[in-house]
Amino acid sequence: MEIFMLLKNRTVCLIGGAGFIGRALVEKLARAGTRITVLTRNAVRAKNLKPMGDVGQITIMSGDALQDSDLERAMFSADYIVNLIGIFHPSGKQNFENAQAELPQRISHIAKRLNTKKIVHISAIGADLNSNSIYQKTKAEGERNLLRSSPNSTILRPSIVFGPGDGFFDRFAKMAMVVPALPLLGGGKTQFQPVFVGDVADAILYCLANKQTDGQIYELGGPTIYTFEELLTYILNVIDKKRMLLPVPLVAMKIPAGLMSILPNPPITLDQLRMLNTNNVVSDNMANITSLSITPQPIEAHVPIYLNCYRKGGKFAQS
Repeated sequence: MEIFMLLKNRTVCLIGGAGFIGRALVEKLARAGTRITVLTRNAVRAKNLKPMGDVGQITIMSGDALQDSDLERAMFSADYIVNLIGIFHPSGKQNFENAQAELPQRISHIAKRLNTKKIVHISAIGADLNSNSIYQKTKAEGERNLLRSSPNSTILRPSIVFGPGDGFFDRFAKMAMVVPALPLLGGGKTQFQPVFVGDVADAILYCLANKQTDGQIYELGGPTIYTFEELLTYILNVIDKKRMLLPVPLVAMKIPAGLMSILPNPPITLDQLRMLNTNNVVSDNMANITSLSITPQPIEAHVPIYLNCYRKGGKFAQS
């Protein structure tokens, strides 16, 4: 409640706010009485955000974050900026360099001209300047460039984020409905620490409202670490489907992933294969979600609810 009071009547601009995390964040900011501007390339897709607030509380701006004029138009009256843009593969004019490495610094330069109070930037666990993954490397470059330009910014690095319509539990549940086996890429031993989308949104609000988070980096993970195999097994148990888990060496996926990379929305890319070589969990030496006074919620509290649609009989299915 104190955070809500600190943010009430403030204006927050969300760069790329029409996506998965953005939707959860808009809902919480609206409840806090915050004025919200969402910059998005697809204003039609973002129309469902406006009913989350009062009349006039949420403004949807159609624009391209790669254009400084569109950024400045969206950020003009904002007290705070949240950058939510991240990509797993190039698309159109967007590539890893301009969307992840360069954009945070461009946002910072405009924010300084406009006297914006603070930037909260969403990065990712695994961000590393020395990574052989271009996703992880450009995430780290974006962090470095932002903190050099705006040292009071806060950076949040979530592990895989779950919630209704997510890109992990929901995606593999859909896959299990149509295929006889699920692939255990790399043998299924890569570790993940899934974090609830609502907890990520709460972390953003906390950082906007608390100056002690200025200049800090926080890694966000849930309460439990799982292997990839454990997560797929959990999904199959929740939706009550029997499917084989087929171990697939990463090296065997290189050619298929390379071919799929040319698709508009590839199911997996060569760069994502590289990321599976490292665990996606909170580092022992990093500040984490509990440092933000948040108790992370487990997958058991939410995943069975939104995967009910994949069970025979839905939520009324007999256990």
